[in-house]
Amino acid sequence: MNKRTIELSGHIIDSLSLTKTMGIIMDKGGEFDILEIDVGRKKSDISRAKIEVSADSPELLESILDELSVLGASIDELKEVQLVASTKDKVAPEGFYSSSNHTTHIYYDKNWIPVENIEMDCLVIVDEESKRAFVKPISDVKAGDKIVVGLDGVKVTPPHRSRNTQQVFEFMNSEVSSEKPLMNLIHGIAKEMKEIKNRGGKIGIVGGPAIVHTGSAKYLASLIKNGYIDVILAGNALATHDIESNLFGTSLGIEVETGKIVAHGHTHHMRAINRINRSGSIKNAVEDGTLNGGIMYECVKNNVPFVLAGSIRDDGPLPDVITDVTKAQDIMREYAQEVDMVLMISTMLHSIAMGNMLPSRVKSICVDINPSTVTKLSDRGSAQVLGIVTDIGTFLPLLYNALEGD
Repeated sequence: MNKRTIELSGHIIDSLSLTKTMGIIMDKGGEFDILEIDVGRKKSDISRAKIEVSADSPELLESILDELSVLGASIDELKEVQLVASTKDKVAPEGFYSSSNHTTHIYYDKNWIPVENIEMDCLVIVDEESKRAFVKPISDVKAGDKIVVGLDGVKVTPPHRSRNTQQVFEFMNSEVSSEKPLMNLIHGIAKEMKEIKNRGGKIGIVGGPAIVHTGSAKYLASLIKNGYIDVILAGNALATHDIESNLFGTSLGIEVETGKIVAHGHTHHMRAINRINRSGSIKNAVEDGTLNGGIMYECVKNNVPFVLAGSIRDDGPLPDVITDVTKAQDIMREYAQEVDMVLMISTMLHSIAMGNMLPSRVKSICVDINPSTVTKLSDRGSAQVLGIVTDIGTFLPLLYNALEGD
């Protein structure tokens, strides 16, 4: 029988980390023995557990330990990380450590050093000269990169569920339901947003075209104008329909204010793209007077950056759309490390994409009428996301009023 001892630390009972650890071990065919457990008696106390994990084969044991590492389990026996050099661009050594989105440290040169720019599903690279560790997606790996292999010397610290029952963001405990108290959640989010801005933090929006379709673009535009939003991450559709709405009063050919179908309205989004092409860019269209309102207008007027990532289904696209998806990914990664909160609104693909890039320390809210959007985010490792199942046409006006109502 192959054995290793692991250690869990933190609010491991409140966050169910201890229960999940035992479940993973049993589900994968291993066995466990709790060697030590120290339960915190006060809200400020943390708990610790030392568990011996056993499996029939080294491969099964390694597989169990790999899953447990995401929960924050670390190998009790202190060893330095193993580094193996890549022999080819975009190729990692077998057994490479695949990162989670949680705060991570590695034990290198007799010191615990933080892994910078943490992101899930990446490799951990060590610069031996500067003694720094950082992540790289496998597509960015270069021959000669020193890559962490295995789990020895790796310590993961997931965010812990708050013991404050009034806390809106209870990490690792976000159930998807349309029956959550919406107004309480919105007021909690508004309070958190104000606190973030008061301390100089940054808030990002990941948005889909439903923001425009539902007539909510004016609320998002006002939030940008009033300084609540620091970056917009979206696709061609949000920008195109926002511009269509401001040039023609329609979104997908439907009059935004009345919901009426407009004759030949289905051509309006293409005419909107054409006018921006004539100006050369969204910024130029604002400066030459072609565009005088809306989300993209407020971004330009208030120096709020936006990243429009293209896809195969785009019409046009607008000249500002980044059609090289790996380039768009890299730019989104930079903003993912800078923000303190992200609101993901009515866009499944962009929400999941951004969720994959965000460190788990970033407070994240996903708002969608479709519960599966929030579920898929959680299933892909973004366990810190607070999910709200509601119509964006209800959510954004209420959030705006909660922020501006004082």
